[in-house]
Amino acid sequence: MQNADIARTLNRLANMLDIEGANAFRVRAYRSAAQTIESHPRALQEMVALDEPLTELAGIGQDLAKKITELINTGRLTVLEEAEKRLPPGLLQLMRVSQLGPRRVRQLHEALGIDNLEALKKAALEGRIRALEGFGEKTEAGILKEAERLDDAPPRTRLDEAHQAADDLIAWLEHARGAQRISAAGSLRRGRETVGDLDILVSSEDGPTIMTHLMDYPEIAEVVSHGKTKSTLRLHSGLQVDVRVVADESFGAALYYFTGSQAHNIATRKMATDRGLKINEYGIYKGRQRLAGRTEEEVLARIDLAWIPPELRENSGELEAALEGTLPELVTLDDIRGDLHMHTTASDGKAGLEDMVHAARRRGYRYIAITDHSQRLAMANGLDARRLREQMAEIDALNERLKNFTVLKGNEVDILEDGSLDLPDDVLKELDVCVFSVHSKFNLSREQQTARILRAMDNPHVNILAHPTGRIINGREGHEVDIEAVLRGAKERGIFLEINAQPARLDLADRWARMARDIGVMLAISTDAHATDQLGHMALGVTQARRGWLERKDVLNTRTVTQLRKLMRR
Repeated sequence: MQNADIARTLNRLANMLDIEGANAFRVRAYRSAAQTIESHPRALQEMVALDEPLTELAGIGQDLAKKITELINTGRLTVLEEAEKRLPPGLLQLMRVSQLGPRRVRQLHEALGIDNLEALKKAALEGRIRALEGFGEKTEAGILKEAERLDDAPPRTRLDEAHQAADDLIAWLEHARGAQRISAAGSLRRGRETVGDLDILVSSEDGPTIMTHLMDYPEIAEVVSHGKTKSTLRLHSGLQVDVRVVADESFGAALYYFTGSQAHNIATRKMATDRGLKINEYGIYKGRQRLAGRTEEEVLARIDLAWIPPELRENSGELEAALEGTLPELVTLDDIRGDLHMHTTASDGKAGLEDMVHAARRRGYRYIAITDHSQRLAMANGLDARRLREQMAEIDALNERLKNFTVLKGNEVDILEDGSLDLPDDVLKELDVCVFSVHSKFNLSREQQTARILRAMDNPHVNILAHPTGRIINGREGHEVDIEAVLRGAKERGIFLEINAQPARLDLADRWARMARDIGVMLAISTDAHATDQLGHMALGVTQARRGWLERKDVLNTRTVTQLRKLMRR
């Protein structure tokens, strides 16, 4: 059982208890534990096998540790099964509709008997939802639109969960006799934010031995098909995996072919045809003569192309850039000098100020910005002006002791409905970095939401717009906003936008990141970390930036702290 599976189960339990109206602290404990487990670098299954105490993890006490151990050892969670007997399982589908929280789901169920998406759509079409207290015609229309979108969307796996599944399977295959090179391909290798299924390639001269070893993988829930060189599996997480074995001389061609995208492959096949050649998963050919195939580089060189980073292979201009020699030198994780969005125990984080500093220094960073929530987010223990000034004094004292490292004083301040900010200017002007974001009133119209954000940008003390669309991957759509107008407004005002590296956000999306680059707005890649382990999400944010064609110069936190301070002074 993977950490992602445990976290998903705890979140499911939290949602069911929340719908029931259970104690808020109990619900929050499950959500907090799920967040901790999801980002924990070690597999909890391994910790349980070694009899290591789970109570060492932040926010996990004895009772919760027992429940997690039960889940790992038996695959079942008694308290969840009891909740599932009390509530229709379809109610959890309703929680995916962005306009519906636990209270509204409970209200819809009790008043109208709605217990799944289909019933929700029917009630909205019949105009029965608008009559309930706190809803109305506009909310009903939004609910219908979102329910129809969710009903049509095929299930996809988040990038971080797909990476974990692929890494574990590759580690298993590396022990197979005769395995040579192994790699993930497909949309995972291209870094798409969600993955439909996994493609794993293995080079070997002995396909049957590889496949026999594969069949012993303990995460297999179902064998869909099994052959000498290809097998299709379904894992316990529900993710489908295709594993293929190819000769090592064809590994590069197969990796290129199965990485895709389909549109990119079609375009390169046409380029090959125009040159009297043929590309397939076995190599590149002139007639029957095989010209190349061991590496991607030699395959592409035969059609006059430089190697193209997988993140760019979407047939969106990368082939033309490769022919012209103008491919971007994409930003890398090594280019990142610091992290500009994170939380501590002063608000809703799981680690103290100095713990976050030590974790950042271990990653080789030269600075971080501490950006706890502002006062409006009471559930997150947001800071008012007094507490923020106390934290700034603490940071000043810490900086006096630190060598070759700087802690920047910051805050994630809420944008209120009218575009004003949640803290007064006299405290905001004392910050080194002011991150500002939307955490409420997601249902404003596109025009209202855009105007709200642009008004917030007019404040001379703000710097970085965090998670600009507010989306949650596989959760809610982002709020309606004209991103191009926001980007142009940011360019005019000297504002930066964020690529939020939390795996459930990855916000901005890649297409908007590329638009930001084209308009000339620098982006900060930030983790929004709420625990030390979550600083590792930076890698996902860098992948998103690479998909947006971003180079080092396009990323704010590739600068030195001195350069950064100058950029923050608008």
